[in-house]
Amino acid sequence: MKDLVEYVVKSLVEAPDEVSVEAFEDADETVLEITVAGPDMGRIIGKSGRVINAIRTMAQVAAAKQGIRVAVELVETGDR
Repeated sequence: MKDLVEYVVKSLVEAPDEVSVEAFEDADETVLEITVAGPDMGRIIGKSGRVINAIRTMAQVAAAKQGIRVAVELVETGDR
């Protein structure tokens, strides 16, 4: 799951080397935290949040096929 999300995010941004996706196990789901360079935040969020919502939906569908739950969060960094 992490590899899929990381691949999609790296394909969208201008600085793919600064993309990191961390996976954390929560109570009953896996949380994927995406960190990107400041200027790329807008590319990942998209107009009205469409891109990040599409990434979340894609990850949830892929996880459901494996019988697990996943949540995708975009972590805001200090540099802009």
